[in-house]
Amino acid sequence: MSDSTHRTTAGAGLDVTRIRAHFPALERGAAHFDGPGGSQTPDVVADAIRDTLLSPLANRGTTTAAERNAERAVTECRAAVADLLGTTADSVIFGRSMTALTFDLSRMLAAQWSPGDEIVVSRLDHDANVRPWVIAAERAGVTVRWMDFDVRTGELPVDALHRQLSGRTRLVAVTAASNLIGTMPDLPAFARAAHDAGAKLYVDGVHYTAHTLVDVEALGADFFACSPYKFLGPHCGVVTGRPELLEELRPDKLLPSPDRVPERFELGTLPYELMAGTTAAVTFLAGLAGADGSRRQRLEAGMALVERHEDRLRARIEDGLARLPGVTVHSRARRRTPTLLLTFDGVEPAAVSSFLAGRGVNAPAGSFYAHETAELLGLGKPGGLRIGLAPYNDDADVDRLLTALDEFFTR
Repeated sequence: MSDSTHRTTAGAGLDVTRIRAHFPALERGAAHFDGPGGSQTPDVVADAIRDTLLSPLANRGTTTAAERNAERAVTECRAAVADLLGTTADSVIFGRSMTALTFDLSRMLAAQWSPGDEIVVSRLDHDANVRPWVIAAERAGVTVRWMDFDVRTGELPVDALHRQLSGRTRLVAVTAASNLIGTMPDLPAFARAAHDAGAKLYVDGVHYTAHTLVDVEALGADFFACSPYKFLGPHCGVVTGRPELLEELRPDKLLPSPDRVPERFELGTLPYELMAGTTAAVTFLAGLAGADGSRRQRLEAGMALVERHEDRLRARIEDGLARLPGVTVHSRARRRTPTLLLTFDGVEPAAVSSFLAGRGVNAPAGSFYAHETAELLGLGKPGGLRIGLAPYNDDADVDRLLTALDEFFTR
């Protein structure tokens, strides 16, 4: 695809009406602002899962149609995820969830640590990129150092990492985007700092991948984790890593199971139907702009449209919130996803969430496993109300949200 074609296609805007037609759940009538917890699913993803399960299926191989179907589901999924993340297919590890994969990798990486070593984690992160490392460090006799974000601005500057690095730092774990307040740290700067100290960088890209094009190499991540169900796919997890680092890791595995990468990390039979659904989700995203070119080029065009669309809707919501009394918006970073966390003077977030649900607007309340983030913000157990956008949200959804919020605060 030429640059001129890309500019022309991207300038046309996201065809949200066409997109919404692929989401049967939207026909139930609710306006879904709950995407950060898991997006709604397009029909093409469900069809791919169903078709895979109803076709001949067996263990991977090349002899029978059933074996070839399984083999194709795996190879196509690795290739699709590689295009989505800007990595190589043979570095894509598939698993039950990002959390499970991160726990697995934390144990393997901790086997390389020694007492007196150090790791650095962030209070901006979902607990899935905190607790696995803290537990592994405690068992290995390794010191855990913490990066705090600025509660006034929501920013996590790279200086927060510089203050915690030493010659004994072995790993830095940080999010690409906060699932609670949307902050997107300057990952290339974090990668340079970590690598200069001789440390590896493990990135939680679960929230980030749903909203912008990923380029693992440009970000500088040694490991990058994400969850297809956050970007229109099925419930499963993915980690990609630098091939030379994956080759160093020796997971516990069954004796007859493959020793090659990435299969050595994937215990038992893979969920072929979920892998087919993941491929379908990536293909759907690649078709959003109607662009030509390779799948990676089409993803670049499509995700650019998603960013512009979601940012425009986010600005509309922020303008509406500014007119409401007693609302605090904790999502303030300069670079952030279209995710807003709100608290209210004298009102529990759950009460607002319940009121919205009664008017067909889904915006949940809580801390959403971002335990350290919520603690640093002083939110306590109630957390906040989270409003998150997805490609299928439209202006009518935003109108319903703002009307319902205005009704709650002016009744």
